[in-house]
Amino acid sequence: MPLYEHVFISRQDLSNAQAEGLVEHFSTVLADNGGKVVESEYWGVKTMAYKINKNRKGHYALLRSDAPSSAVQEMERLMRLHDDVMRVLTIKVDAHEEGPSVQMQKRDEREGRGDRPDRGDRGGDRGDRGGFGGRR
Repeated sequence: MPLYEHVFISRQDLSNAQAEGLVEHFSTVLADNGGKVVESEYWGVKTMAYKINKNRKGHYALLRSDAPSSAVQEMERLMRLHDDVMRVLTIKVDAHEEGPSVQMQKRDEREGRGDRPDRGDRGGDRGDRGGFGGRR
């Protein structure tokens, strides 16, 4: 069966238990339609880049599934109809990553995030502008 990753955002005024209950509910929907959830992560409340339905924040969750496309379509349909779910993103992947997602890793555990190289081409003499290019 194909492998998928689903990220969804639910309303900010839900409790943590209710948001995690949505993860369980949609996992059950996948299981009832012949799929299975390999892993699920609740990322917590995060600030969004822009308002969605007058909400500035939302509960984020990730589901990694191994399910037929019909099960995924049914789950997405039910997510769109659910009043507490604001956004859904589903991606088909070749393989699931091992371990926690990047959102769950601590900053110092992330790979490839060493010191920044010298920024010689950006610095330079800023004169009396203070570095922001404003009026003199």
